[in-house]
Amino acid sequence: MAAAAASLPFKKNYRSSQALQQFYAGGPFAVSSDGSFIACNCGDSIKIVDSSNASLRSSIDCGSDTITALSLSPDGKLLFSAGHSRQIRVWDLSTSTCLRSWKGHDGPVMSMACHVSGGLLATGGADRKVMVWDVDGGFCTHFFKGHDGVVSIVLFHPDSNRSLLFSGSDDGTIRVWDLLAKKCASTLRGHDSTVTSLAFSEDGLTLLAAGRDKVVSLWDLHNYACKKTIPMYEVLESVCVIHSGTVLASQLGLDDQLKVTKESAQNIHFITVGERGILRIWKSEGSVCLFKQEHSDVTVISDEDDSRSGFTAAVMLPLDQGLLCVTADQQFLFYYPEKHPEGIFSLTLCRRLVGYNEEIVDMKFLGEEENFLAVATNLEQVRVYELASMSCSYVLAGHTETVLCLDTCISSSGRTLIVTGSKDNSVRLWDSESRHCIGVGVGHMGAVGAVAFSRKRQDFFVSGSSDRTLKVWSLDGISEDGVDSTNLKAKAVVAAHDKDINSVAVAPNDSLVCSGSQDRTACVWRLPDLVSVVVLKGHKRGIWSVEFSPVDQCVLTASGDKTVKIWAISDGSCLKTFEGHVSSVLRASFLTRGTQFVSCGADGLVKLWTVRTNECIATYDQHSDKVWALAVGKKTEMLATGGSDAVVNLWYDSTASDKEDAFRKEEEGVLKGQELENAVSDADYTKAIELALELRRPHKLFELFSELCRMREVGDRVERILSALSGEEVCLLLEYIREWNAKPKLCHVAQSVLSQVFRILSPTEIVEIKGIGELLEGLIPYSQRHFSRIDRLVRSTYLLDYTLTGMSVIEPEADRSAVNDGSPDKSGLEKLEDGLLGENVGEEKIQNKEELESSAYKKRKLPRSKDRSKKKSKNVVYADAAAISFRA
Repeated sequence: MAAAAASLPFKKNYRSSQALQQFYAGGPFAVSSDGSFIACNCGDSIKIVDSSNASLRSSIDCGSDTITALSLSPDGKLLFSAGHSRQIRVWDLSTSTCLRSWKGHDGPVMSMACHVSGGLLATGGADRKVMVWDVDGGFCTHFFKGHDGVVSIVLFHPDSNRSLLFSGSDDGTIRVWDLLAKKCASTLRGHDSTVTSLAFSEDGLTLLAAGRDKVVSLWDLHNYACKKTIPMYEVLESVCVIHSGTVLASQLGLDDQLKVTKESAQNIHFITVGERGILRIWKSEGSVCLFKQEHSDVTVISDEDDSRSGFTAAVMLPLDQGLLCVTADQQFLFYYPEKHPEGIFSLTLCRRLVGYNEEIVDMKFLGEEENFLAVATNLEQVRVYELASMSCSYVLAGHTETVLCLDTCISSSGRTLIVTGSKDNSVRLWDSESRHCIGVGVGHMGAVGAVAFSRKRQDFFVSGSSDRTLKVWSLDGISEDGVDSTNLKAKAVVAAHDKDINSVAVAPNDSLVCSGSQDRTACVWRLPDLVSVVVLKGHKRGIWSVEFSPVDQCVLTASGDKTVKIWAISDGSCLKTFEGHVSSVLRASFLTRGTQFVSCGADGLVKLWTVRTNECIATYDQHSDKVWALAVGKKTEMLATGGSDAVVNLWYDSTASDKEDAFRKEEEGVLKGQELENAVSDADYTKAIELALELRRPHKLFELFSELCRMREVGDRVERILSALSGEEVCLLLEYIREWNAKPKLCHVAQSVLSQVFRILSPTEIVEIKGIGELLEGLIPYSQRHFSRIDRLVRSTYLLDYTLTGMSVIEPEADRSAVNDGSPDKSGLEKLEDGLLGENVGEEKIQNKEELESSAYKKRKLPRSKDRSKKKSKNVVYADAAAISFRA
């Protein structure tokens, strides 16, 4: 073990990158004009995500307002939003700030659309009104009433020369509004239910409308007559027109047919999506379905299926980038048309972005190079993500209940296998290449909460269930083509625990298996017959995770009693106990060949531990809720964590890079330190102060300002230096001044520099300094104390002046300089008298002024005592003292 530890250096730090997070909660969304990003409703916020990899560009907080409608300006610079608060807001996407907002509807705004010019915004609300707004001014330009239900969709005519606005409602009608005449041009009645989508033909002369009454109607915009009604036999959510010159048109061979001629103007090709999750392409002439998708991940087979399936919207992406379909379970599916060599047309799913993963319960790295991540959430499916783009590559669907656990391995034949356990009491074996289920194991009487592949031979796997039994399943006889599904057989079964089994693990040599249960025990069993070896007792709560050491004969367990323990397999004794989590520890896994391990728990923390020293060397708080899932890469030892917050974080070992960064910073610090000394030697105080601030050396900075304060023209020099500082440097300097100001020996320099700072910066600039309130709270009390002390000293000088004058040590100045009003200046004695006696005795002081001045020249006579009355006093010779003046 020591040799292994010597070959692998300890990991000291990990850096996380948020790979998956919630960005779409269903409802409204808007695609940019170039298709590069999508604005998505996410509860009480709006997420701007990159359409290529779902990375978050920015987030807009809307307070407590639930978003009901979104729209983007044609140039993609402005975002319009509305919610239940009836507030219509205009956002600047470059700064994520609200430019203006207003209210106009009496109910929530349910739909909105921006004019092609970007100057008008149309809104439809639950109050049955349609309103048009001036974007720049925020005032209403048009107000239309006439619908008898909620306005579900509004749309401007794509031709800016035709000032028409179309609105659809759940009353089944479509109304055409003339913006110039400000009235309803026509009412189109052809649907029996809510109108969900509107689209225009390429020539702009035909309107297509889809509704929940399972039909698509075509309307002539010359006379507003219904040209045709095509039955779809499913509730429709969206209709999109295929334009000529696009890849989709060319792959279908429609370019010749879609040329705008008199003969073909009547023939329109369009796409429909709806509740059944099937994408279909239609030709209006003859009402022919040209293409029907065989199946998708959201295909509804029967009417009794879950209502969360099916499509909710579809959008033709700009710049010929394909088709975007949105599902009821918050997925964005990007389709691109392809034509196979056999001449068969198909729509290929090229990218999938998952807007919401719900609670993540388990995950594992997948593949030889661990380039994929298999994730189990509160769904019946397993989603496999590509780590490079974090796009969902494919979905494994087959379970009828929530998938609770999974494990992966590479078989002896080189196939990548996935095993899953579910609440439907079954286990399933999947082939990742064919993406098919190749084996089903039935036999458990409760939910399967734990599965684990063999570590060496990869010819079996183990499952643990809430029925308290442990089963060993053989992989013999599974399909080699990766398509056909076989029934898996259990080689051994044992009643292992008194309560639910939460975790199972197989030893590296496939000789033992360990199970952890809610009965607070972990049991080690000998394979293949599941004979009990030892029972590990000591935890005070249920055990959530077990794992064998890769090098030692010991087992790692994590429990609900907030501890992690390492046990000896030989006698079942507890070797070490690790405490540090403040809540249940849900997962723990070894790192660095058993010398370290990582743990995560219900407190949302991820901790890195060293086994030998029992020390937690790093704690990470990147989750806001329980961390249920932990995956460790066997080759790269990269980590992945996920939990109840629906966030997946990827963790990369940054020990080596941190060491390089520290060495580089130290080297740069040495070089800049030498530059600082050179600048001091050259008396280049501007550069020296900038370097001292950059190097965070407050003592050196104080010495530099002290030297400046002792020089002549200190004000001008300090002003020039402070003017050259940036805002962050000024903020840092104020922090240092706050510390200096608290010490009496340093306060004089601090006050001098502070006065220059306030003289240079305007009040507006001072207010904009980050944390200025806290800085001033630390500066004001000590500054008041210093000024009080100085004021007392100044008053003391008046008393000294008075005393020395009375002792004839100070000669009054003969010449007094006149002040502006011509009155003589007051001496220190007079000032003291003004302060001590007050203004009431001022007149009496002026009357006795001559008497006080004459008495100052007389020698004071000491009273003689009665014993020495007859003695002569000695002559005392006083030396003439030079006049001393004190200035307050």
